[in-house]
Amino acid sequence: MIELYQAEWCPYSSRVRQRLTELGVSFVARQVPAESTDREELRRKIGSDEIPALIDDGEVVVGDADALIAYLDRTYSERSDAEEHRRQAQLHERAA
Repeated sequence: MIELYQAEWCPYSSRVRQRLTELGVSFVARQVPAESTDREELRRKIGSDEIPALIDDGEVVVGDADALIAYLDRTYSERSDAEEHRRQAQLHERAA
């Protein structure tokens, strides 16, 4: 199972969560402290304090959201209802 190191307030983390949903990939969201100086566990596991970051079956994937999404797209296939998930996300963004 994928571990996503992220923060709810982070727009880049949100993009990766959305893509995981569109792909139908189960994941565990690991919340990280807001202050990068408090991210010792993340540095130990990932080698960086940058978010978002993934661990997929032992493979560490770091970089910006585009790099993580590119990795996911290379590794997983989009589920049949991905477009509906995108539509729902857009409706939610407009309502917020």
